[in-house]
Amino acid sequence: MTPTLIWILVALVAIGLYLSWTAGRLDRLHARIDATRAGLDAQLLRRASVTQELATSGVLDPAASIVLYEAAHAARQAEEEQREVAESELSQALRAVFGEPVQVEAVRDAPGGEAAAHELTEAVRRVPMARRFHNDAVGAARRLRQHRKVRWFRLAGHAPFPMAFEMDDEPPAALVDRAA
Repeated sequence: MTPTLIWILVALVAIGLYLSWTAGRLDRLHARIDATRAGLDAQLLRRASVTQELATSGVLDPAASIVLYEAAHAARQAEEEQREVAESELSQALRAVFGEPVQVEAVRDAPGGEAAAHELTEAVRRVPMARRFHNDAVGAARRLRQHRKVRWFRLAGHAPFPMAFEMDDEPPAALVDRAA
């Protein structure tokens, strides 16, 4: 073999290894997106469940109980296309009910209310973190998928383009300030 042919083969092998490494990296990013989405779903479900438990516990006044229960139920039953809106509405309902420290103190003073308030506080604190982890993974995969080499060689395969989960996840100030 001539030296030119050997160099061409070496270059092709190097390019193939690089493309294989990039495809593997993209696959790991997609697996990370799946894992962070599962974590986000778990935290959203936990928040909705704790909210429903609190709404049905009799600790809150009837109007607040109805508002929270309906928002939590809607968030748990929402189809995937409507999930972001339903979760945002649950966040808004939580802020409306627990916007004042007086309401939080009333819950804490009720029998079993301290544990319920603590559990809800933990649930609403974890949702923004889980969403941030998921959206960071989505951003990394999107940036890699926008490179020419990934598009030209179709290294993403048939994987759907990753979508961020955008929702209002601001926790009620009176609830998290008291716990801090």
